[in-house]
Amino acid sequence: MQHLKTYITFLLVLFGLTITVAQDTLQAQTRLTQDKLIEGENYVIDTIIDGQAYFKKTVEGLQPLPKILEDHKFASEIDKKWLEELYSNTLYDTIYRDVSDLKYDAVYYPELTTDTLKARLARLNARTPFNVEYNPGLESVIKSFLKNRHQSFERLMGLSNYYFPMFERELDNYDIPLEMKYLAIVESALKPRARSRVGATGLWQFMFATGKEYGLDVSSYVDERSDPIKATIAASQYLSKLYKLFGDWDLALAAYNSGPGNVSKAIRRSGGYQNYWNIRPNLPRETAGYVPAFLATMYIFEYAKEHGFVQHKPEFHLIETDTIHVKQMITLDQVSEYTGVEIETLQFLNPAYKLDVIPFIEGKNYTLRLPRNIIGAFVNNEDQLYAHAKAEFDKREKPLPQFLDSDTKTRYKVKQGDYLGKIARKFGVRVSQIKQWNGLRNNNLKIGQRLTIYPRNGVPVSQSKAVASVKKSTKPVNGKTYTVQQGDSLWSISQKFSGVSVQNIKDWNDISGTKLKPGMKLLVSKG
Repeated sequence: MQHLKTYITFLLVLFGLTITVAQDTLQAQTRLTQDKLIEGENYVIDTIIDGQAYFKKTVEGLQPLPKILEDHKFASEIDKKWLEELYSNTLYDTIYRDVSDLKYDAVYYPELTTDTLKARLARLNARTPFNVEYNPGLESVIKSFLKNRHQSFERLMGLSNYYFPMFERELDNYDIPLEMKYLAIVESALKPRARSRVGATGLWQFMFATGKEYGLDVSSYVDERSDPIKATIAASQYLSKLYKLFGDWDLALAAYNSGPGNVSKAIRRSGGYQNYWNIRPNLPRETAGYVPAFLATMYIFEYAKEHGFVQHKPEFHLIETDTIHVKQMITLDQVSEYTGVEIETLQFLNPAYKLDVIPFIEGKNYTLRLPRNIIGAFVNNEDQLYAHAKAEFDKREKPLPQFLDSDTKTRYKVKQGDYLGKIARKFGVRVSQIKQWNGLRNNNLKIGQRLTIYPRNGVPVSQSKAVASVKKSTKPVNGKTYTVQQGDSLWSISQKFSGVSVQNIKDWNDISGTKLKPGMKLLVSKG
């Protein structure tokens, strides 16, 4: 073996020497002294040996590289500024949905002629800083949306009555075109808890690291990427910086989707163009469809009346709500019980609280958003509210172990029309408990999905009268009764009787929810 290695080494050395000799022979044949140069030919000095200069012909068609490679000035400035701004952070990875799969084939939609569309786009272009120019691809997207998504856009228009005022206020604070509000529709369909397959979350689809960079708190209890106002402020800051980089709102939009690096590369590949429509063929596929989807959405909202859209009325307008800073940990379930506001309403108004729990942490200002007509009563009674909440926390079972060891576990199959609040009331438990028992990160359910439930007192609230008769033994005997009046709530009734809590009334009267009807008779004391 050793002899074989020695032999191979010898061959390699010999082979190397042979190549060197051959190269030297070839170079010697191509080197020319000055007296052998032909007039009209281009030569360069190849080498100098013993003071004698030798020349060789230059190769036609190839220009020598400069000592320093020059980049495109505008694109390189973008990269430099962006690296200074956000070098170590993950860029946005938006919720693409079907934007990347947009089809640009002609769509038959006789209700909107090409000439009418051109005229409307021209008017839209005149009043917005975005470049809204007609092209067949944009016409295809607009007509496709009008033809296939009419009902979806009507629902979005209803939600927009709640969200757009808060968007416009923050966008205006950062001198961003108010039309940018339509971006949230493309990003999340106005779902504050929307989450993409890669983890981008909220109305404006922040990734975890980028959300942190822009001051959005993410913890076990709270995800401020889902907070409509805080996330809009963060998105406004980011869009403002993108505009400073590019000086163009179309390019800022493209960068919001795929990152400034992809846009600067597209500028290079297009030969230095700085217009979105010129660099579009060089952008990632999903970004190429992103701006047309945005412009189509803008057109439909701006010309909704002309296309006969009927807006669904939202449950609330922003002006009909207000916020208060919490002074102690409290759950949305407790707030619902004390105030009579539906849990689903509280979840809609407070989407940032992942487990429906509002924590109290020193140095943090967590808020509770409520209907404006409830705010005064809450503030006026907040000491008692917090006292009851604390008492309930103190006497609760040490969360899950006791529930999980129980023999009362049941499996529930989700049906058409079910939602967490409805199921929670059916079994007399809290929404947050169902989410904990089943590892749910949001409130979304699928028909046929099976849930593990640990019913209150071991049985579903809606079981037979025989079960209900067994539970009567837990009621006070010969207790005092109260007749429910118009405007009463469990909380207001509990305040009328010393030592009686909301939970007492619910237990003594087999009540699982918070709704009361005038004329109902409730047991309110142990007699």
